[in-house]
Amino acid sequence: MTVHPAFPAQAAPAAPLTVRVVDPLALSDELAAAWDRLAAEASEPNPFAERWCLQSALHLLDPERRARLVMVRDGSDGPVIGIIPIALATRYGRLPLRHVSGWAHPNHFHGAPLVRAGFESLFWSILLGWCDAAQWARTLLHVPRLTENGPLHRALVDVARVRGGEAEVVHREERALLASDLSPEDYWDAAVRAKKRKELRRQANRLAEQGAVTFRRWQAGEAIEPWIDAFLDVEARGWKGRAGSALASHSDTQAWFRATIGGAADAGRLDMRALDLDEHPLAMLINFLAPPGGFSFKTAFDEDYARFSPGVLLQQANLDLLDDPAIAWVDSCAAPDHPMIDSVWRERRALVWVNAALSAPADRLRFAMLTRAERFWRRRKGAPASDNAIESPT
Repeated sequence: MTVHPAFPAQAAPAAPLTVRVVDPLALSDELAAAWDRLAAEASEPNPFAERWCLQSALHLLDPERRARLVMVRDGSDGPVIGIIPIALATRYGRLPLRHVSGWAHPNHFHGAPLVRAGFESLFWSILLGWCDAAQWARTLLHVPRLTENGPLHRALVDVARVRGGEAEVVHREERALLASDLSPEDYWDAAVRAKKRKELRRQANRLAEQGAVTFRRWQAGEAIEPWIDAFLDVEARGWKGRAGSALASHSDTQAWFRATIGGAADAGRLDMRALDLDEHPLAMLINFLAPPGGFSFKTAFDEDYARFSPGVLLQQANLDLLDDPAIAWVDSCAAPDHPMIDSVWRERRALVWVNAALSAPADRLRFAMLTRAERFWRRRKGAPASDNAIESPT
């Protein structure tokens, strides 16, 4: 375990609870196991904060080493109650405002820290108190993509109020969610218009005329590298490849993807599927299963076969997640108003970006000025109260 010099050890609160900055690449076996246990006991599941996903992201996607992995623990050898990656930010959107932010990368689709169930308020209280005592921290803690009104969001609001401050929602988004007691067949019939279902049946029949159509699902123990190679190839040959945003377009994102998918497979979190034509993948998707929820991480399809809607046909098969008794919901991880998944998944999940004030008088003053400025901007633009006023700070 190492403590980064930018985070002085004396900033940790008094025993028995301790706050440490740990090196994700030099974890002891004991700390690695503690991180994995925390994921199994978390108040809200978040695969993007689990060790198999976040450890390689901090190594490969943060070359300037801006992020630090913060661990709140019961004593020096007790259970870990919370883990969050944070970074020191010098700008808040377009404003030169120094603050502390939850760290994320473009493929990090949920911002909830891993926190042991029942310890949500204690975690936020200790973390904010630690930031208060740190000379490097200023103004506020910004936490992106919390589940609106989830245990972590509610606890942060309560802790901020007890501290005499605020937890301000500065941005809000809704994205598609799959959550229903219906069977896959009944859900499909209820969610998709009859005319659209008829068209998709026609496309499936036309596709079957091209060759042998099969659906595959990766099985535990099966080699994962061929699946990874196939996904990277399908994605790179599409619009993301042309735009330079495919995972294979950059060595760091490709290396992270390979490490993450392999880690998900080893952790029992991976659900990877393909729609094939004559053993050639036309569409592929990746779910991370983190009971009681799931996260639809990535999808890709062969654009040469777009006229057959292979991505939608694979999503129809993907509805068998509704039959999994361990999975109550699946987050699409898609952009708001996504034209494809929004037409198939009817439910919605709201995410909020939250600012919590630090306690020093100067911090409270800057926080109050920022909050007033954002609220004024919203009133002037006629934006909803929960929309970010100045610009997303992360």
